[in-house]
Amino acid sequence: MTRVIHTGDTHLGYQQYHLPARRQDFLDAFRRVARDAVEDGVDAVVHAGDLFHDRRPALPDLLGTLSVLRELDDAGVPFLAVVGNHESTRDGQWLDLFESMGLATRLGDEPVVVGDTAFYGLDFVPRSKRDALDYEFAPHDADHAALVSHGLFEPLVPDYGNVEWDAREVLAEANLDFDAFLLGDEHTPERADVEGTWVTYCGSTERASASEREDRGYNIVEFADGEARISRRGIPTREFVFVSVDLAEGEGDERVREQVGQHDLTDAVVIVDIDGEGDPVTPARIEEFASEEGALVARVKDRRELADPETDLDVTFADPDDAVRERLSGMGLSEAARDLDETVRASKVADANVADTVEDRVRAAVDDGDLDAFEPASDPEPEAETVADRMEGDGDTADGTNGTEGAAPAPDEESAADTADGDAADEGTVADTTDDETTDEADSPPDPAPAEEVAEAGDDGQPSLGDYS
Repeated sequence: MTRVIHTGDTHLGYQQYHLPARRQDFLDAFRRVARDAVEDGVDAVVHAGDLFHDRRPALPDLLGTLSVLRELDDAGVPFLAVVGNHESTRDGQWLDLFESMGLATRLGDEPVVVGDTAFYGLDFVPRSKRDALDYEFAPHDADHAALVSHGLFEPLVPDYGNVEWDAREVLAEANLDFDAFLLGDEHTPERADVEGTWVTYCGSTERASASEREDRGYNIVEFADGEARISRRGIPTREFVFVSVDLAEGEGDERVREQVGQHDLTDAVVIVDIDGEGDPVTPARIEEFASEEGALVARVKDRRELADPETDLDVTFADPDDAVRERLSGMGLSEAARDLDETVRASKVADANVADTVEDRVRAAVDDGDLDAFEPASDPEPEAETVADRMEGDGDTADGTNGTEGAAPAPDEESAADTADGDAADEGTVADTTDDETTDEADSPPDPAPAEEVAEAGDDGQPSLGDYS
């Protein structure tokens, strides 16, 4: 029998809510998993990607990771892993560095046998490159086999237009039979029997998004008697207190404070959702109150329509897409720029995956040698009267505001700048992201790196892989 811990999406280095304490929380959760592995005497720790939250982890994050890996190594527990989208680099992977130090094994198409089980790996692969995959793996003589990968796979993750990897296809096309398909990227634990193979997500070890309400933990996978058995174990993490307040008419700040005050907020992350027909609420006052009650941080979301629904307003809005198209038509944009504009503005790609989709398309054009696509149009269309011009002439104005929800796309593919109010979510996280999430997902992480930076990482003061080789 072979017994392993299946974990992933540790997102080390993620400073959620811009708080160093949350950054430490992510490392503490990873250390908890490692210590459980040592105490339980498992045969290996299998990590399914997104060890780091960023492709350029800071020195403290690297040192913290090394200390955890050394604990495993000192106890004789192998650390097997694949590369996720968040930490993926162009010029070598951090896992390769750890492997060169004897602290980790990067899984690939050659078997790594632990006990009576052969483990294989499939790193995260951008959508634009998946058609080239052949799912060919070297043979093994072990009693069992498991494939470890990172990405959003059907049928476990619903396809909202951003899932183009199918576990059924991978298992059908692979030249080997697998007892288990161990996955990372989806932060919610999932499992399903897919044509005789257990396919499972281990979930994240810390909450990278306020939408991740379930307890955090990992999977324990046992290979014996020709099958895989999967169980779940939770780990202690920082308390998240979720408070939902439905305000009746005439109720406001005081009622919200009353509801929030009924909870023990000591050192907790507090998420307050407000709905109902009550008076307007000032989020800053509620957040300040929660902090005074001992909360580490608080976030308030007022989900109500604050405008009086009984007020009749005669308002006419022009189609904003028409206005944008008219303006762009006179700018002489290149073919590539027009394609990216459609991706960002008009496609059905989920917000959390726009950054990665854009990067994939730029990379595809560069890899195909289609550099003409980046040349500006030689004869831009003459600038016609725009919708905005007509509105000015009529004396009408259009006033729009941008809310925070869904505003921070979380990179899910090669670009991995981060998603953590989403982030979850990753491709993944298939959830709106706010300044308190990862994103796909994606916290209020730094903006996704532009394609040029991904292709050639410059010296930005952050350590690169070369600094440690």
